[in-house]
Amino acid sequence: MENKIKVVIVDDSEQTRDNIAAIMNFDKDIVIVGEAKNGMEAIAVVKDKKPNVVLMDINMPEMDGIKATQTLTEEGVESSIIMMSIQGEGEYIKRAMSAGARDYVVKPFGIKELVDTVRRVYELDMSKKRKISSVSANKVESKIISIFSTKGGVGKTTVATNLAVALSNLTGKKVALLDFDLQFGDVAICLNLYVKNSITELVKDFANIEQDPGLLEEYLLTHYSGIKVLAAPIRPENAEYVTADHINKIIDHLKGRYDYIIIDTSHGFNDIVITALDMSDLIIYVSTLDLPSIKNTKNGLEVMKSLNYPNEKVRIVVNKSNESFGINHTDFESALGVGIWVMIPDDVASVTVSVNNGHPLVSHRRSSPVSKKICKLAQSIIGDEKVKKSLFAAMF
Repeated sequence: MENKIKVVIVDDSEQTRDNIAAIMNFDKDIVIVGEAKNGMEAIAVVKDKKPNVVLMDINMPEMDGIKATQTLTEEGVESSIIMMSIQGEGEYIKRAMSAGARDYVVKPFGIKELVDTVRRVYELDMSKKRKISSVSANKVESKIISIFSTKGGVGKTTVATNLAVALSNLTGKKVALLDFDLQFGDVAICLNLYVKNSITELVKDFANIEQDPGLLEEYLLTHYSGIKVLAAPIRPENAEYVTADHINKIIDHLKGRYDYIIIDTSHGFNDIVITALDMSDLIIYVSTLDLPSIKNTKNGLEVMKSLNYPNEKVRIVVNKSNESFGINHTDFESALGVGIWVMIPDDVASVTVSVNNGHPLVSHRRSSPVSKKICKLAQSIIGDEKVKKSLFAAMF
């Protein structure tokens, strides 16, 4: 039995359980280790038998399959749950996946369909667990940097994406870029990344990740620059699945694995943003030289003061800097009572082309004024750390 896929069948119909058991018996690598006729029984049987896979019906008396799946997921049970139902509508599938199910089959199903689904789910879980060994056991001293603003349209994501790539290119170290603008995050599109897994899928698998933090790597996209990206949800409504506690644990799991963790926040303050800011070593507050931005930045700095952030934790970066429209950097600093750390020049044409092509400026237009200023920003973060010898570094 050690090498067999252990399965528990949960269905209120004894005949259905017998039929599924008969189907499973066609595969010599699968063994039925338990059965249950409702959700309450299922929880007890699964905890006792510790199966690899649970075949769970949705509609059952006493406790339905959705509630039982959610309970098992919340309690950190490692078994993978495949939901079964005569209903194939999207709403049922969405509810099942939200509860923690790994797959979904519609009754009546054929022998091959059911066996193949069990095998696929089992092999995927085994693959994820094996890949933990590829994650280095050596902890690094991570630097967590949040890119923040209290106003949209200031180029926060452009700064975040290009800074992450610049840090990777200059140091050769591991960089993770997290898109925590959960409703309207654009990090993936700015880097031309196809999103197969986002933070939505990650949090649905959180019970397994809590048991095995290395599994989080499965949900990071790889950019050609070498940085790893955690994408925002594909659809805005999926942001509701992500809590501040998830954000805390994601950052905590990545600490020690990545040298630099760059966080692109949404603009404004909420539980998600404040959690990220609290955990950051450095907050890059992005603003622009216009009155609405100055007003919002001033208010935001007062909020940060009330949160007891030390002055050295928050640095002002002025993006799209152009002093031809009536406000200069001296006016800005006088209005806010703080100095500007870095000023990134206005170059709408280059930045727009870069975003539309999905190529960071610091990689494809290294000599542009914007690239040079962002690399200056990266070097300020790196400080006295030795910069990797490369053609990229030599240009700055």
